Amino acid sequence: MILNSIGGKLLGLFLGILISMPAFTQSGNPPIPVEWMINGRQANFQLVLKRSFTPTSKFDLLSIAVFTENLNEDKLGENAVIPVQINYNLGKKGFAISAGSEYNGMVGLTPLIGAQHVFANRKILALTVFSWFLNSSQDAKILGLYEFKPMISEKWALYTRLQFMYNRGFSEGVHNRSFLNLRAGLKKGPLGFGLGYNIDRYGPISLERANLGVFTRWEF
Repeated sequence: MILNSIGGKLLGLFLGILISMPAFTQSGNPPIPVEWMINGRQANFQLVLKRSFTPTSKFDLLSIAVFTENLNEDKLGENAVIPVQINYNLGKKGFAISAGSEYNGMVGLTPLIGAQHVFANRKILALTVFSWFLNSSQDAKILGLYEFKPMISEKWALYTRLQFMYNRGFSEGVHNRSFLNLRAGLKKGPLGFGLGYNIDRYGPISLERANLGVFTRWEF
């Protein structure tokens, strides 16, 4: 099972080390959202970690760790993906260049370089990340994560999210993996919950799986 695999142990070790480091626990850093989504066929876990090294540093760390485990005998789509990117911020417009690596339960550890843009306020989060993998298949990945969280009362907010990823191997010109995740629900303080819909595509023929379920999230 993926969540009990080496990937799960690596994620636990990685988070334990990072969260315990003083450099990553300073005030002013964004919260760490952790989300579970489950339906009749699949369980999904996601964690988003973005931390500055110091309050005035141009360097920060970004990791969007994703675990997927099927609840039946079908193994398609089961995986653990843990990217770790160090970003160098270019000015104050949200642009950055990055380098790091990604652990993938299917292919192991791969170095990468890339770029990103982020815009965030109390209502909106817009994060776009481009990664170029330094491997023989010359993989490239673009990931977008966009949240809209308007207040609807003194304590409650609407929570919506559109998140996508597209990975392509340029050495052979084929689709590797892509997904579109949609969320709609409510948020009160650090707690969020609602309905989720995931569309996943796998391999060169883009074999598609769609799942509707419920999600809950907590911002640490």
